[in-house]
Amino acid sequence: MSGLSIAVCGAGVIGQAHIRLIQALPARRGWLKGIIDPMPQAQAQAEMLGVRYSEHLVRALDEWRPDAVIIASPNALHVEMAGACIARNIPLLVEKPLADNVADAFALAHLAEERDVPLLVGHFRRHNPVMRAARDLLAKGGLGRLVSVNADVTVCKPDAYFNVPWRTQSGGGPVLINLVHDIDALRYLCGEIESVQAVTSNAARGFEVEDTAAVLLRFTSGALATLTLSDATPSPWCWDQTSGENKDFARHQGQCYRLCGTEAALELPGLIRWHYAGQKGWTQPLSAQPLAYEPGDPLALQLDHFLRVARREEQPMVSGKDGAATLAATMAVLEAARTGRTVTPARNCQPA
Repeated sequence: MSGLSIAVCGAGVIGQAHIRLIQALPARRGWLKGIIDPMPQAQAQAEMLGVRYSEHLVRALDEWRPDAVIIASPNALHVEMAGACIARNIPLLVEKPLADNVADAFALAHLAEERDVPLLVGHFRRHNPVMRAARDLLAKGGLGRLVSVNADVTVCKPDAYFNVPWRTQSGGGPVLINLVHDIDALRYLCGEIESVQAVTSNAARGFEVEDTAAVLLRFTSGALATLTLSDATPSPWCWDQTSGENKDFARHQGQCYRLCGTEAALELPGLIRWHYAGQKGWTQPLSAQPLAYEPGDPLALQLDHFLRVARREEQPMVSGKDGAATLAATMAVLEAARTGRTVTPARNCQPA
């Protein structure tokens, strides 16, 4: 086999998605070397697929010597496992978040950079062709100067979801589980976040962790964004339920992001540009222009990109520092809500 041999560490939900996509690759591009996970069902899966199995990452790295590794383990293990790969000069994709705290995330990013080991962080929404088309439109001035953004992240998680105890405790709420995707998406589209204000509530479910949040972001460009988050409301207005990106979610017609510029506005994920065909002004009719793009599976596109990153043919779309900056901005939401103060994520962005 001439393709890259890939080990997957962590055989949970997202790990299974990676395994499925790797198995679908032509062997000349990449193939599954083995699965690393302590659970018995992971060993059974490895045997069924005819690939190697190990409970321990370090042992697998030294014995298998894979060309690349995907880390989809619990968040608390990301830094240790990624460090083991970097020490062996093995290119790696680490699922979000890069670490479970900002200092460790930046330290890991700096380590990969110093050792010149390719590191891609798994914020796969950036690989969605809709996101790329929107970013290109903004870069070309298709909206004029961006002035405001509104993003809805509102869903209804079933009661059974909370049977897992950590999901009701600090760190297990929708800010770190869900909103992190939207913050990364807005950083990708709109640039760096200068400051964060936020309020959270647990009134709907009464758990220790938040179920609802209202967030205000200021970007370094001067644009402002408001984000409404809740996992306790029957609502179609979130990326997962409007984009069709994840087939596990029922898809609904609707838009969850609205980006407003001085010349036009854009709705996502529909990629609909609103503008005046003639004279500008609120008494005049607006035209809605659906923009063309080529659909694609963002997880599959991310894997394609990772293979090129591992071969050093491309720079990572989401570098270690980029992933750490998204984590810093997300943690700033919780800090702003806790303290009632405006928080600047950049203050969190120093390596340990």
